[in-house]
Amino acid sequence: MSEKEIGIITHWFDKIGVAVIKLTDTLSVGDKIKIKRGNEEFEDTVASMQIDHKEVSSAQKDDEAALKLSNKAHEGSKVYKIE
Repeated sequence: MSEKEIGIITHWFDKIGVAVIKLTDTLSVGDKIKIKRGNEEFEDTVASMQIDHKEVSSAQKDDEAALKLSNKAHEGSKVYKIE
């Protein structure tokens, strides 16, 4: 499986477990992603995504998408799509 960098986490909402990702490529619901920061990394599947508080099925380059994640993420973490 290959990994392609698709964005960076710009904000983390700890109470609700949501990360805001500034995208450099496309991302869709159902995609497998990996979050990496230093030695920490985990994989997740995009179950839902919002842009401006509206549910969307995909996001494009330069969008800021909010994703619910299963683990805690940190601002500045890189996001990769697993293909």
